[in-house]
This record gives sequence, structure tokens and C-alpha cells, in this order.
Amino acid sequence: MYQGQAYPGAAALRPVPLWLVGLVLASVAALYVVGPALHEATIPLMQDELGLTRRDEAVARLVGLPVALTTLAVVGRTGDLRGRRSVLTVSLAVLAAGCAMLAAAFSAWFYILGRTVAVAGLAAVFVSCLAFLPAVYLPGRIQRVVGGGLAAMSLGFVAVVNVAPRASSVAGWRATTAALGLGVVAALLVTRRCLPETAPSRVKPLRDCGGTTVWLTAGILAAAGLRLAPLWGWSDARVQALLAAAGAVMLSARLRADLTRRRRAAARRQPAVPGIVYAAAGAAGVAVGFTQVVLTAAVPTLTTVAGGTPDDGALVLSAFGAGGAVGCLLVRYRRVTPVTGGSLGLPLAALGTVLLHTVLARGGQPVGGGCVAVVLVGCGTMLAAAPRMAQYLATIPRRHLGTHAALLPASILLGTAAAQALPHASVLEDAPIPDEARGLLWIGSSVIAVAALLLGRPVVALAVAGAAALQYVLAGTGPDQSVTAVAALATGAGVGAVVWHRREQAEHLERTRETAVALQRAVLHPIAPVLGRLRLASSYSPATVDTGIGGDFLEALQTHYGTRILIGDVRGKGLHAVRTVTDLLGCFRSQAHETPDLGELAARLDRQVARAAAAHGDDELFATALLLQFGSPAASRVGTGQDGFAPADPGDVLGINCGHLAPLAVSADHATRVHDVAMPTLLPLGFGTLGRIDADGRTSDLVRPFRIRLDTGTTLLLYTDGLSEARNSSGEFYPVTQQLTQAPQQDPEHLVRHLHDGVRNWTHHLTDDIAVIALTPTGPA
Repeated sequence: MYQGQAYPGAAALRPVPLWLVGLVLASVAALYVVGPALHEATIPLMQDELGLTRRDEAVARLVGLPVALTTLAVVGRTGDLRGRRSVLTVSLAVLAAGCAMLAAAFSAWFYILGRTVAVAGLAAVFVSCLAFLPAVYLPGRIQRVVGGGLAAMSLGFVAVVNVAPRASSVAGWRATTAALGLGVVAALLVTRRCLPETAPSRVKPLRDCGGTTVWLTAGILAAAGLRLAPLWGWSDARVQALLAAAGAVMLSARLRADLTRRRRAAARRQPAVPGIVYAAAGAAGVAVGFTQVVLTAAVPTLTTVAGGTPDDGALVLSAFGAGGAVGCLLVRYRRVTPVTGGSLGLPLAALGTVLLHTVLARGGQPVGGGCVAVVLVGCGTMLAAAPRMAQYLATIPRRHLGTHAALLPASILLGTAAAQALPHASVLEDAPIPDEARGLLWIGSSVIAVAALLLGRPVVALAVAGAAALQYVLAGTGPDQSVTAVAALATGAGVGAVVWHRREQAEHLERTRETAVALQRAVLHPIAPVLGRLRLASSYSPATVDTGIGGDFLEALQTHYGTRILIGDVRGKGLHAVRTVTDLLGCFRSQAHETPDLGELAARLDRQVARAAAAHGDDELFATALLLQFGSPAASRVGTGQDGFAPADPGDVLGINCGHLAPLAVSADHATRVHDVAMPTLLPLGFGTLGRIDADGRTSDLVRPFRIRLDTGTTLLLYTDGLSEARNSSGEFYPVTQQLTQAPQQDPEHLVRHLHDGVRNWTHHLTDDIAVIALTPTGPA
């Protein structure tokens, strides 16, 4: 069930296992790949029976692309306002109607109409599935879900490319198209049965209409120019005017987005999605669409020239989906970052394109060598695209999921249109001859190389591009063995240099990680699971991951005066706060064993921070802290908050709160209850307010600890503000209290683990350190 893995708003939805939701969405989204691939296989049969010309097909594509872009924007926003499941079921119904119209087509114009309806349905289905993911899953889980969903779509591409030609030739194109429509109807029934309905957004329908309209206009103009270029020619003034107008509108949209972002920042509203995230996601989508079309146009021709059959060409082409599935599964299970995916995946795809050109040009083993090369292209392309798409979906605000999610399929469509506008990939021309097919592959490798420079590390992309160029020289040198040897040595030396440099970087990174771990262990000692009569559990997550420690601190010690616990937060983050944390913890570890009075111990910590501020020349240095003591002697005197001072009970927790968050008490009698522990709050450490040294050198005017009753079965939770102030993509704070009530068990270990996993699912990027301690008595006093 959801059980804290989804947004709080999803708790009101019909309880459905999340794995089932992901499976249904992946299966339905696969229609976006299966439908076009099946249609491409049936086009020759349709042309023969209906008398379709290439110009009719061009007109269908010309009309379909603007309709698809408009559908993406409209359906995405409608899902925000009306609910995801309702819009997805309507989209599936439209797609089923389009399939029925295609199966019953009797003329060219009816075919164009049916295809337009089907294209609109496919676009609506895909954008609804994409927007469904961040509406149900937390940002920290988006990458795993996107990786699995794209892997399923890639495997669907493998199946349909190999099965569709045979099925259409045996059963006919009408029966095949009708079977697809029946599959869509089955998906509609499963969707209504298994998917929950999401809560509609409360945002006004036209609030973001201006920006969406501008981007949609730019996309339609660009799509029209790309589609008309094969019909009118690239030199036609009308085509150039459309493309120039699209560029101008995109520039104005960019300027408008920058102005809106500055206005929101000035008004201190929720920050907009960074422009680099938009650009990277769009570039990844364009690369995917462009690469797939180039392979579809070039691979069958080159496979046939190399000695293969049309079925062999379909098998080699389907290897793109197999490689894509491998890349997506790596993203799902290895948590590949966007930069790593771009740095490794796109150069790998470029190398695979060059290798494909070489293998199919030489002949011999077109199926085996071609499949290996295409697998490299598919794996590299999706290894780069999937993390970018996941990052984008995890970043966009939940109130505008549909509108923003439309960028991903729109960029894929524009990449497809750009590739189909090339002279030898246009539907108006015959299948390319071998030289034209090789030219398409070189264009594809150039586009992938540019994407590698944009989305990954340029040094890696350039190194792999150099190796690929030398590989081509090696394959094309002919019988001259001396040149071949030189090329082989150069290629080996270049690849060896890259590998050596990469190994040194890996070793340096490993040394850095070992240093960070040693630093964390030296400053933050592990807290024992049992101290005295307390069971404890703790967790520490620094915002600066590679340092291992930040500005938060925590410690628990068993002393002659009971179990003493300290948790707090130094002003600032990262390495500049480590020095103060080290001084403060060192003072606590030495003085906790020597100072009987808890108020005196707090005063000494206060003076230590003040001395550190003077030594560092930082007048604004302070630290919030919560100091607790359990199992204190009966002679200790505490403040009651009402009647002065009273002797402490051995079952009490004595506490002094210096500007820190109040602890939470978690009890589980019949139902889990969580409440704040009310206690006086003093100024943070470093202000010199916890006691003054008199003429005899003794501390006077000490603050008395406050008494907290801790019953058996109650867990006390201490935490820093990094936990409660962790934000998701919509700017919502992590609901600590609500997450505690949803914890399956209330013992310290499970509570801390539940919060640690929950906050990492809640946000895709920690901006502050997080320290948590949970404690409970082991038995009655």
C-alpha cells in the first residue's frame, strides 16, 4: 500500500499497491512506442489497398504533429484540474476510436482523419502517464520508477518491431490495427480498475496559460517548418520564415521565463524549476527521437547491402530497444546521476553509431555485429535520457505536473520531426541507398556528439569522439598494413590514456571518501544502542555528501551522573562549521564526566562557543542545542516551570533547551500518538546567558533543568531542523509528525530508519544537515 511512500494527498486515494500502479502505467505508456511501430509496419499494405501516395502520408504527418503538440499541452493541464485517471481513461478511449477509424478506413482522407485521432490519443495517453508518476510517487523514488517504465517501453519496441510485420502480412493490416484497438480497450478497463484517482489541483485554470501558449506556439511553428521542409525544400522562403519565427518565439519565451523567475525570487515565492533542468530534459528527448528515426531509416538498407534479409534488418533495428532496456535498468538499480549518464551514455551511443557504420559497411556478419552496435546505441541513449527525464519529473511542482510533463514527449516529437526532415529520411523519398544511409548515420553520430557535450562531461565526450574517429580510420585504411598499425597504436594509446586518467580519478575519489569517513568517525562517535537504562538509535545525514559531516552534532555518554545526550546545530553548513562542531563536542565529552550539575554543563558549553566565536572572529557564531540527562541522582534539583525547584525522580529526563526544536514524544497505547514536549526555550549557545562567573571563579545564576516524564513504552525523538525543513519539489516541508504516526513500529531503531528513508523519498536533494536521536527506557525505574 502507500504507507508513507506517496504524497500525503495520495493517502486519500483508493489504496492500491504502488508496484501495481507502476506496472499498469508502464504497460499503458508502452502504447506510445507500440502504436507508431505497428503503424510503420502496416503502411505498405495500407498504401496498396487504399491507394495512398507518399504525399498523403506527408500530409498526415504534417497535420498530426501540431495536433499532438496541442494535445500534450491541453491534456496535461486538464489532468491537473480534473484528475489523472479520468483524463487517462478518456485518452485511451480516443486512442481506441482512432484505431477503429484506421481499421475501417476506405479512402485517403478518412485515413488521415483516423490517424490524426490516433496520434492525439497517443500523445494524451503518454503525457497522462508521465504526469501520473510524480503525482503518486515521492521525488526520491521517481528515478527507479522512470527507469522501470522506460525499460518496459523499450522491450515493447523490441516485440512489436519483430512481430508486427509478420502479423500484418498474415492477418492483414485491418485485423492488426483492430487488435491494437482491442488492446487499448483492455488497457482502459485495467486503468479504471487498478489506478487511483488523484486529487484535482486548486490552481486557477488560466493561471499559467500565457507561458504554455508561448511555448506551444513555438513548438507548432518549428514542427510546421520541419514537416514542410521535405515538401517545399529547405531553401523555400516560407520554411525559413516558419523556422525563424519559431526561434524568435522560443527566445521570447525564454526571456519571459527568466523575468517570471526573477519576480518570484523578489517576492520570495517558491522558486521556479531551473532553466538548465528544462534545457537538459528537452535535449535528451530530442536526442532519443532523432536517433531512433535515423536508425529506422539507415539500418534496414545497410543490413540488406551487407547480405541480410528484411527480417534481419528488423531484428537489428529491434536491438535498439534491447539496449535501451539495459540502460534503463542500470538507471533503475544503479541510481545513475544525470551527469554520469550523459558522460558515459552518449559517447557510448556515438561509438556504437560509428561501429554500426563500420560493421554493416564491411559485410560478413550483419546480424551479430549490427545487433551489438545497435545495442550500444540504445543503451547509451537511454542511459543518458532516463536520468534527465527522472530529474525533470522530480523537480517540477505538483500543481503543474501535466503542463510541465508535456515537455518530454514534445521534445521527442520534435527530434523525430527533425530527423524525418532530412533528405534521405523523408517519407517522400524511397529507401536510402547505401551511401545515403551511411550519411544518415554520420549525421546521427554528430547529433549524439553535440548532445554529449551539452549533457555530459566535455572531456569524456571529446576523448571518446577521438577514439571513434581513429576507429573509423582503422576500418577504412584498406590493405596498407603500415597505416593500419599506426591507427591501431594511436587508438590503443588514446583509449589507454583515457582509462589511466579515469583510474586516477577513481582512486582520488576513493581516497576522498575514506578521508570523509575517517573525519566523520573522528568527530561524530557512533552512539551505542544501549546506555544505562536507555535504548537509543541515531542517524546523521550531512548536506555536503563528500565531507561526511556538517554543522549538526549529536552525542550520548554514560556518566556518573546518568546518561547525558546532546544534539544541536551550528550556524552554517559544510566544512566551515566542522571546526565549531569539533570544539563543542570535545568540550561536552570532557566536561560531561566532570560536571555534576546539568546547568553548569550547559554554561560551559555556552562559554566554549563564545570563545570559538572570538577566536574565529565571527560575531554571529552560535549553536542551538538540546541537552538531556536520564537516570540522574535523586539529589538533583530541577525546575518545574510552576513551583520553583523540586527533587528529580530517577525516571525523569532532565532537559535544557538552548534555542533548539522541542523533542517529540511518541507513544503507542492503542494508536500511535505524537506530541511536542513543552519545555522552556533559552537563547542558543554562544550568547553568554547560561551563567556568569563570580569573583571566586564559580558559576552563578545557573539555569535549572526542566523535568520531562518519560514512561515505559514512550519514545523521545530529538532532531534538527534539516529534517522538518526538507522540501519537496512543490516547496512543502517534510511532515515529521505525520510520518511518525505512520511508522509501522515505535521502537527507536525503526523510527529513525523510517524517518531516514522517508525524508530521502520526500526530497531529491538535501539542503541542510539532518541529525536524529530516538531514546526510550528499557524498563521501569
